[in-house]
Amino acid sequence: MPFSRYLPRNLTKAMVALLLAASSSFAMAQERRDLVVGVADLPATLEPGKELSNVGTRVNYSIFDTLIRRDFLSAEGGGGSALVPSLAASWTRLDDVTLEIKLRDDVTFHNGAPLTAEDVVFTFSPERLSGEDALLPEGPAYFSVLKEVKAIDDTTVHFVTKAPDPLLEQRLASWASWIVNKQDWLEKAETDGGVPMFPVGTGPYMLDSYKADESIRLVANDDYFGGTPTAASVTFREVPEPSTRVAGLVSGEFDIITNVAPDQIGQINSYDDIETRSVVLANSHVLVYTVTDPALSDVRVRQAMNLAIDRQLLNEALWGGQAVVPNGHQYPEFGEMYNPDHVGLEYDPERAKALLEEAGYNGELIRYTTQPYYYLNALPAAQAIVEMWKAVGLNVELNVVESFSGVDFKTLQVRTWSNSTRYPDPVGGLWNLWGPFGGPQRTNESWIGTENLARFNELGAVLESTVDLKTRQDAAWEMLEIWKDDAPGTILYQPLETYGVAKDVNWQPYTFYYMDLRPYNLSFAGN
Repeated sequence: MPFSRYLPRNLTKAMVALLLAASSSFAMAQERRDLVVGVADLPATLEPGKELSNVGTRVNYSIFDTLIRRDFLSAEGGGGSALVPSLAASWTRLDDVTLEIKLRDDVTFHNGAPLTAEDVVFTFSPERLSGEDALLPEGPAYFSVLKEVKAIDDTTVHFVTKAPDPLLEQRLASWASWIVNKQDWLEKAETDGGVPMFPVGTGPYMLDSYKADESIRLVANDDYFGGTPTAASVTFREVPEPSTRVAGLVSGEFDIITNVAPDQIGQINSYDDIETRSVVLANSHVLVYTVTDPALSDVRVRQAMNLAIDRQLLNEALWGGQAVVPNGHQYPEFGEMYNPDHVGLEYDPERAKALLEEAGYNGELIRYTTQPYYYLNALPAAQAIVEMWKAVGLNVELNVVESFSGVDFKTLQVRTWSNSTRYPDPVGGLWNLWGPFGGPQRTNESWIGTENLARFNELGAVLESTVDLKTRQDAAWEMLEIWKDDAPGTILYQPLETYGVAKDVNWQPYTFYYMDLRPYNLSFAGN
């Protein structure tokens, strides 16, 4: 029997159309699948400029949009770097320091408010993101280059930089650049201690429930400008134990699981209805050394630690040879900014022993602190590295903690971390993460005291403020040498990121931690 049979006769045509549309949307939601993702950890907040982490961006990528979007599907394997419109309908360079953004006029936030230029201006404001004392401490690492962001009219915004910035479009497509609703943000900030935990975005999914350390459930935003979401909801379930995630995938409890260990790949692929999908991430697992610690203050000790690590052995033993040991803190995707002649990560235990002797190292205790599950293979890698360090004469103790939350990093002699390539350029990795705006990690602070740090910071400022290729190359490549010689830390490898996926889920993982569930990258067999 037709739906119209039940409508009161006094309804206007507009009301009838509205009810029919609502009925259609309800039916569509009923037919769509509820996607469940098993993850190792969940973010503590959904403020997209604060939770800049692998676990945070995985969730936030579905809630928020950037002005410009990096199209990872523009190259085979989910590693493309082409820039395409998102909230911005178009963008134009007006001069060396001014970028004009024209906004789409059909975008609404999850609270129903229309997207305006004022929301964009607020998102990048000095108070929230770009100023030296921004409420979001990692913001300046990405947007301290901004001099001004101003609304020209409701749909036009000008980004003005302090100096010519060759990467401004890339910045607007990357971390910390997700757009928030100004009024909602300010209202929630009053009750959330200055920074809201759950601001609203414009993305394909919106927050339905948040249960700390348990789950985050998102529901479809059927008004999404990028098309109707293909899942009715997406639930991220926290399951720290890898084998438990695999069991959930096998049983059908999960449609996708993250952080599959290499030794679990064969098991998953042996089933008829599930499989693994892998990418090598544009990310490196790293160690950070606090150079002001008495046991680590002599650069020769830190250099010896780096020379004692057999990274290829770690790759073979932990990753089945499928991870990548890069050429220092750089990646080929940097293009002309990549230095193939740089000698980055070396293994030379005999040289390590000699350096320790030269330094007069006398068995001072060095504590290596790691979490067991946050980074895949972090604990077995730590156990192996401790033995490698002991083999050259270092006195090392492994310290395993469940969380780094609330820890003052300057009190940790050695700790695990990871460095993602925010954009395909040294500014997006080495400078962004080890420069003076390193956010709550404050890696630069763990490096204080070396005579080369000031030079590193000086070169970084040049790197991000000129468009001349040769000048940028010279600056970046000298920074590579300083980072290697000062040894405030080291890269281990670029990990293999493997997901377990139900075969009827059509979804491509990316070479970044984003989990893209927009309609162009998520569908289900039979739908």
